[in-house]
Amino acid sequence: MEILGTALRVCVDDLDAAAGVYERLTGAEAMRFAQGPVSAAAVGPFLLMSGPPGPMEVLSKVAATLAVGDVEEAAADLRAVGAEIIAGPQSTPIGRNLVARHPDGSVFEYVDRRQAGAGG
Repeated sequence: MEILGTALRVCVDDLDAAAGVYERLTGAEAMRFAQGPVSAAAVGPFLLMSGPPGPMEVLSKVAATLAVGDVEEAAADLRAVGAEIIAGPQSTPIGRNLVARHPDGSVFEYVDRRQAGAGG
């Protein structure tokens, strides 16, 4: 599996205010999306997230988001090294993702930009 990039996950109380700060710091425009009750904005290398306490508690346990070419391939590689897939693979507004717990206990989200059913 090739890791194409990483995003630093930042949980914020006010997504609009935070997005403005990170846009100014990075010079990048926020790409906003929502999944369930959580609103998010990708700004340069940052993934800002805001939402109700329950979902945010779960999301805050994920150390980082890693971009890969194909989450299905990532899932196979992760299983091969003893990782546990704890969510996904599933479709999101901007591609597909999965969440895995590595054998050392660390938790990461893996994402690709493919839509469900899209070929490589």
